[in-house]
Amino acid sequence: MSMLDEAWAVSPSVALRPEPFGALAYHFGNRRLTFLKRPELVRVVTSLSTHADVRQALVGAGVPAEQHDAYAAALAQLAATDMIRPRHKPEDDR
Repeated sequence: MSMLDEAWAVSPSVALRPEPFGALAYHFGNRRLTFLKRPELVRVVTSLSTHADVRQALVGAGVPAEQHDAYAAALAQLAATDMIRPRHKPEDDR
């Protein structure tokens, strides 16, 4: 399964601060500061918890399908630093 088909959410240890270029993400646990340099990426990240998977978050944020792999790569980098975490999907309980 690819990340696009998985459920993710912003880590509870992360605060996002809107900026003109996008947002700053600060992780209070590991003290890591990350710049989200695209407003579209910020929309995707902040909406992850309200969508069943990453693909739906991308569609909801208006990201064209041909850019989904690039956004998945950016999200994978955020996951590597615990800015976002895997989330349990309700349908997994079935």
